[in-house]
Amino acid sequence: MKHLITCIAAATTLLAGGVHAAEASPPPPAKPIRFILVGDSTMANTSGYGDAFCARVNRANTCINLAKGGRSSGSFRAEGRWDEVEGLLRGAAAYRATYVLIQFGHNDQPGKPGRSTDLKTEFPANMARYAQQVKALGGVPVLLTPLTRRTFKDGVLENNLAPWAEVIRATAAAQLAPLLDLNAESYAAVQAMGQDEADTLAMVPRPADFGAAPAAGKVEVAGAAKSAFDRTHVGAKGAAYFSRMVMDEIKRTIPDLAGQFKPESEQ
Repeated sequence: MKHLITCIAAATTLLAGGVHAAEASPPPPAKPIRFILVGDSTMANTSGYGDAFCARVNRANTCINLAKGGRSSGSFRAEGRWDEVEGLLRGAAAYRATYVLIQFGHNDQPGKPGRSTDLKTEFPANMARYAQQVKALGGVPVLLTPLTRRTFKDGVLENNLAPWAEVIRATAAAQLAPLLDLNAESYAAVQAMGQDEADTLAMVPRPADFGAAPAAGKVEVAGAAKSAFDRTHVGAKGAAYFSRMVMDEIKRTIPDLAGQFKPESEQ
């Protein structure tokens, strides 16, 4: 009997220890948040702010920049690039949530064969469809108004992207999607800089003989930005500046994501 009592006591001690060990085990790590970037050259690598934005995310491998130079809300899908986004969303089980940042407008404007979309019909339909499909696949669409261009006339920054920005604002409201009003914020910031300071955000230094107006009849070729000065694309300084702007807009618009970015000292 004494032996039996001893055995029971030992077993009880082992069981209690096992329960304590189980209670002390750390919980499994939380699934990460993922960002997918969809847009044109002002968001793409080498010519836009997208890669600099991803570098600000805590885990760089959870931020994927699929933006491509020269693409519009129509041509991005027509080329099959949206299929990749849908594939990533279908494989989203490893992530707590996937936020798809969508920014078009530059190449939807008239005068760009094979890319331009109608402002009143095609463009709003394209943007709404992107938002709807992201939601249908369990993601969170985040619509961005297009990054401003940086050409001044008589001291005033031009904003010929304003009508496209307004369509995106209306689409975000109709689709109940978060809106990052990058056009409004970047326009205000660049206007405050003035032309000379704004030109330091470009891919290369401004040539001494650079003129503000493009050659008459010139049509922008689809693809990545050329390695020449212009007032649309951005270099390292511009990418850092506008990627911070996008990050700050996300923190204000979607406060739950504020902790997804590196501390200021690491950026």
